[in-house]
Amino acid sequence: MAMAFHPLAASRVRLAPLLPGAAAAPSPASVAAHHHHHRRRFSAIVATAAASATTEFDFKSYMGSRAEAVNRALDAAIPAGEDPVSLHEAMRYALLAGGKRVRPALCLAACGVAGGREAWALAPAAAVEMVHTMSLVHDDLPCMDDDDLRRGKPTCHVVYGEPIAVLAGDALLSLAFHHMASVGSYPPDVDPDKHPARVVRAIGELARCIGSEGLVAGQVVDLEMTGTSEIVPLERLEYIHLHKTAALLEASVVIGAIIGGATDEQIERLRKYARSIGLLFQVVDDILDVTKSSEELGKTAGKDLASDKTTYPKLLGLDKSREFAEKLLSDAKEQLAGFDKEKAAPLLHLAYYIAHRQN
Repeated sequence: MAMAFHPLAASRVRLAPLLPGAAAAPSPASVAAHHHHHRRRFSAIVATAAASATTEFDFKSYMGSRAEAVNRALDAAIPAGEDPVSLHEAMRYALLAGGKRVRPALCLAACGVAGGREAWALAPAAAVEMVHTMSLVHDDLPCMDDDDLRRGKPTCHVVYGEPIAVLAGDALLSLAFHHMASVGSYPPDVDPDKHPARVVRAIGELARCIGSEGLVAGQVVDLEMTGTSEIVPLERLEYIHLHKTAALLEASVVIGAIIGGATDEQIERLRKYARSIGLLFQVVDDILDVTKSSEELGKTAGKDLASDKTTYPKLLGLDKSREFAEKLLSDAKEQLAGFDKEKAAPLLHLAYYIAHRQN
């Protein structure tokens, strides 16, 4: 299949400098032996970097308030008790089951760093969370990753059955674009001349990042590579995660920047930032899958290893995976250097959070 994802061509994150001579898949015994030391080392590096950033910024309060605002918007967007009741129940179950709301927070923060009011980006922030939830519902299906635990609860198809889960995902995807395109989703103080064009551009960005050039493409190649007897090249793994994971994080940031009125140059710097944290998110996710329990993760631990899925620890080992995470965090910080420090603080701390998260 074609491997084109043209917006990535000019600035792909390269893995070659981190390629080990021969990295074997970590055994459960080696993971147990090395986990404690390496986790402490990586945690110490990230914690030291975070402490040297903006100590005045209250990240926990920031994330809590943004999550509350997004949850209210999501709750209001899907009717409760209206026909078809089973569909709306499944949509609400999947969407309101919890989650850290990282993607909406990125969207809101990017709007702010671009000079806009975060309220302008609340509808797009809710929309990207709808798309993200759709991807989780579909990813958990028996025909895909076949998982029965998500966010600490039974997955949507386990509770409502496969047909309703498929349709709930479809409906969430449709609702995301409807919510984003509706005039009533935005506050009255948006610029009446510039806002419509920004919304159209933002919708185009979201559609591209989740379609056959983005999230869906990554999922397809991930399925093709799972359980294969061939050795998956590191570049192919990069392709999977730049599309399957990083693309939606990229959309979240870029959409917020567009709505906030960022210049094209600012948008591209934020795009590169988003790609770095997108890969960072996946590297950390892969590490957590082999070092944490299902109870700690809120989803099935060790599933990638059990299904013989290609991951960064499998190809690089835990040491090199953590080194790569450190490099990605450094790259993300570099892209934020040209922005106002106070306005960029949420994006900076979101990068630290993604690097340091434990589930």
